[in-house]
Amino acid sequence: MSRLLVVENLGKRFGGLAANEAISFELQAGQIVGLIGPNGAGKTTLFNCIAGFYQPSEGTIHFLGKDITGHASAQMAHLGIARTFQIVRSFGSLTVLENVMVGAMLRNKGVGAARERALAALEFCGLAGRIAMTASNLTVAEQRRLELARALATEPKLLLLDEIMAGLTPSEVHEAVHLIKEIQLRGIACLIVEHVMEGIMPIADHMIVLDYGRKIAEGTPAEISRNPAVLAAYLGE
Repeated sequence: MSRLLVVENLGKRFGGLAANEAISFELQAGQIVGLIGPNGAGKTTLFNCIAGFYQPSEGTIHFLGKDITGHASAQMAHLGIARTFQIVRSFGSLTVLENVMVGAMLRNKGVGAARERALAALEFCGLAGRIAMTASNLTVAEQRRLELARALATEPKLLLLDEIMAGLTPSEVHEAVHLIKEIQLRGIACLIVEHVMEGIMPIADHMIVLDYGRKIAEGTPAEISRNPAVLAAYLGE
């Protein structure tokens, strides 16, 4: 596998607070990497740096061999990095189809082509029967699928999924796991922040663990599940 994303010594400070400090890791093309850690560990801050929402205070981010450190989110999207949000950010007054067409317009300037791309993404995400519905009327699980469809419509090489399984029932988590596996089969890599361990552990090829803004462990899910530093971070000494 080829290196898709390389993060080296990344740090992000807010005033005197170091939200991320000296974080380094690699993500290979087509790989699923889980990013876990207790609340306040710095996971979403790291996501926001990679996605271009925050400018890192130090360190570098390379994507497909290109230095993209500090690029704006729109530039990241054009390069092939798409994301979902922990708190769903759909356009509530638009229809489901219109929401996804917003993503599809990134690479399809014609309305017809964008509509076809959006319909394909909605079909893939199991929302083909909801295209005319107003986004605000969807269930929590459907709204998370809508965000995923909109991200996929940008035709990404890397998906950043921020707690895509939060608030889902066990059966909905199972469906989300299946969908992420299908995304991987399409050759799209995923970096996933997740608290639902039964969702991320079965599908991750590799895991990274943060605590107090630092990387404290990485390895396979099996290695992480028995790592003393990880157990201490989650359960206390």
